[in-house]
Amino acid sequence: MTTLRPFTCNDLFKFNNVNLDPLTETYGLSFYMHYLSHWPEYIQVAESPSGEIMGYIMGKAEGHGENWHGHVTALTVSPDYRRLGLAAMLMKYLEDVSEKKQAYFVDLFVRVSNKVAITMYQQLGYIVYRTVLEYYNGDPDEDAYGRRISKKSEEIAKTSEIFHETFSGHLAEILRKLNPIRIESN
Repeated sequence: MTTLRPFTCNDLFKFNNVNLDPLTETYGLSFYMHYLSHWPEYIQVAESPSGEIMGYIMGKAEGHGENWHGHVTALTVSPDYRRLGLAAMLMKYLEDVSEKKQAYFVDLFVRVSNKVAITMYQQLGYIVYRTVLEYYNGDPDEDAYGRRISKKSEEIAKTSEIFHETFSGHLAEILRKLNPIRIESN
């Protein structure tokens, strides 16, 4: 059984099996420590029953005042544990954290060559909102798709649907009272 738990400083010494993937962006220790100190709720590890790190997600909150969003900085799963739904589970976790904090959306960047990840993000409801040229360093540098999924708009749509269901019957009753003349059709 997979356990989702908070990322700790000790995990920095145990996640090489995940980070050695060529599609995984790897950062310096100070970068991970910065995220751990500022957005600890946005960093989770998927751990196997034996204690092996299967994957992790690292994100943050961006924006000002009430206009902010969740951002996925890194999402990776060890090659040994792919195709088990772990990436989708980790994404759901970060989306839930962002939703609880009333984020307007969650966004991320993905390599244009990472077809597996692109397909997964499409299945999760993420749309491409821009292409960033030469976002990833390499030989050659690689473009990235900026993708996002709206969170508050889902709430607005749900509220609108409830409003329509609740008041459409009341509106019909009010209109009948205002216009008592009925035209019968044959």
